[in-house]
Amino acid sequence: MAFQVEGLIAIVAFYLLILLVGIWAAWRTKNSGSAEDRSEAIIVGGRDIGLLVGGFTMTATWVGGGYINGTAEAVYVPDYGLAWAQAPIGYSLSLILGGLFFAKPMRSKGYVTMLDPFQQIYGKRMGGLLFIPALMGEMFWAAAIFSALGESLHPDIEGRVSLAVTALVTDALWISVPFALSNSAVADIGFTALHTKYQKPWLGTIESFEVYTWLDSFLLLMLGGIPWQAYFQRVLSSSSATYAQVLSFLAAFGCMVMALPPVLIGAIGASTDWNQTAYKPDSPKDNQQADMILPIVLKYLCPVYVSYFGLGAVSAAVMSSVDSSILSASSMFARNIYQLSFRQNASDREIVWVMRVTVFVFGASATAMALLTKTVYGLWYLSSDLVYIVIFPQLLCVLFIKGTNTYGAVAGYISGLFLRVTGGEPYLNLQPLIFYPGYYIEKNGIYNQRFPFKTLAMLTSFLSNICISYVAKYLFESGTLPPKLDMFDAVVARHSKENMDKTILVKNENIKLDELAPVKPRQSLTLSSTFTNQEAFLNIDSSPEGSGTDDNL
Repeated sequence: MAFQVEGLIAIVAFYLLILLVGIWAAWRTKNSGSAEDRSEAIIVGGRDIGLLVGGFTMTATWVGGGYINGTAEAVYVPDYGLAWAQAPIGYSLSLILGGLFFAKPMRSKGYVTMLDPFQQIYGKRMGGLLFIPALMGEMFWAAAIFSALGESLHPDIEGRVSLAVTALVTDALWISVPFALSNSAVADIGFTALHTKYQKPWLGTIESFEVYTWLDSFLLLMLGGIPWQAYFQRVLSSSSATYAQVLSFLAAFGCMVMALPPVLIGAIGASTDWNQTAYKPDSPKDNQQADMILPIVLKYLCPVYVSYFGLGAVSAAVMSSVDSSILSASSMFARNIYQLSFRQNASDREIVWVMRVTVFVFGASATAMALLTKTVYGLWYLSSDLVYIVIFPQLLCVLFIKGTNTYGAVAGYISGLFLRVTGGEPYLNLQPLIFYPGYYIEKNGIYNQRFPFKTLAMLTSFLSNICISYVAKYLFESGTLPPKLDMFDAVVARHSKENMDKTILVKNENIKLDELAPVKPRQSLTLSSTFTNQEAFLNIDSSPEGSGTDDNL
C-alpha cells in the first residue's frame, strides 16, 4: 500500500484549519461576554443565533455520516429498499414536531440544557437518572458516526488527497450523482426501482406482517428524535422562541433535501453490474459490505477527483455531528450533574474547565468505542430506543402535564426501561423475556418481535408517570400517608433541597424570571388541577402560582 504524502498533508491541513477556527471562536467568546456567564455562553452562545446560521447548523447536526451512509445502505440492501429508509422522513418530522410543540416552551422558559426542566420539577436526583440514557444516546451516536467516517474512507485509503476542499464543496454528493448515473455499468434506476435486474427492486416493499414493525421503528425515529440535547442546544441558542420554531422547520426541509443524494446513490448501487467495474467479481452485498455502499459507489463509479469531493463531504458531515454530540454530553454533565447536583456554588471558571475535561473524556471514549467494538450501531440503536422510551414520555409530562412529580417520573423510568429490556434486541443477541404476539425465530436462533413493543413501553412509561404522580399526590394530600414518608420531597415538602431555584437555573439577563413556571407549584387540596399545562405555550405564566413571589421559593 503506497504512502500518500499529499493525502497526509491535506488531512493535517484540513484539521489544523478547523482547530484554528475553533481557537478563534473561543477567543471571541472569551472576550465578548462577561466572566460570570462564560459557561452558559459556551453552551447556548449569547442566545442570538439567527435563522440562516441556526437552520444550517441544526441541519448539519442531524445530517451526519450515519444519516448519509445509513440511508444509502437501507436503499441498497435488497430486503429493505427505499420503503425502509425511514430516517429522512422520520427525523424531518421530528424536527417539525419539535418546532410545533417543544421549541417554544423550552426557549421561552430560558433553560440552558434539556435536563433543566426535569431538575426544576422532579429534582436533581431524577435529573441524574435521566442523564444516563441521554449520555448513552450522545456517546453511541458519536461512536457510530466515527465508524461511518472509517467506513467512508476505507475504500479509498490509498489516495486521500483533497479533504481540505471539504469546506468549499458542501454539495459534493450532488456532484457525484450524475457521474455515477452515467457510468456504463449502471442500469436505468427507474427500471430497477420496480423490476428485478441485478437484485430486487430498490423501492422495497412492506409486507402485511411487517406493518407493525415498520410503524414501531418509524415512531421511534419521529418521536425519539426530539429529546436530544444536540437538538435543544440549537433551540436554546436561538434569539427568540419564534426563531427556535422556524429554524426547526428550516432544518426539517434541509434534512429532506440532504437525503436525496444518498437515496440516489443507494439506488445506483442496486442498479449496478459490479462485474463491469474494478470492484468485481462480487457485489458489495455479497462481500458483506452493504454498509459501505456510498463510498464504494463514489470510488468505483465516479472519477477520482469526484470521489475525493464526495468522501470529503462525508468527513465534513461527520465533524459537524460529532462536535455537536460531544459538546451536548459535556454540557449536560457540567451543568446538570456537576454544578446543579453537587457544586451549586462552583465558579464559572470551574464549570468551563469541567466542560473542557469532559469534552476530552467523552470524545476519547467515543473514539475508543468506534475502534474497539463491532456493535456500535447496535448500541446506538438501543440507546436511541431508551431516548424514545424513557426520556420522551418524561419530557411530555414535565412540559405539558400539570401535577406530575418525582414518584411518577421514577415509575415511568423503571416501567419503560423494564419493558424495553425484556423485549429483547436481535442486534445485540439479547433474547426476550416477554414474548409478544407475532414473534419469530431467526436462523441464528435469536427471537425477533413483530409486535410494536417499543411504542408500548413508551406509552406505559408515559401513563405510569401520570397515574403514579396523581396517586402519590392524593395519598399525601389526603393524609393517608404521613408527610415524613415523602422521601423525594415531591408533594408535601415546602422547602426541598432536590428542586432547583430559578436564579440557579437561569442567569441570562434576557430571560425574565417571571417567565419560568414555579419551581414547586402550590399543591391544591383536591385532584381537580388542570390535566393539560397550557402555560407551557405562553411566554408568561398566567397562573396564580406564576407570580414573582412564590411561597415555596
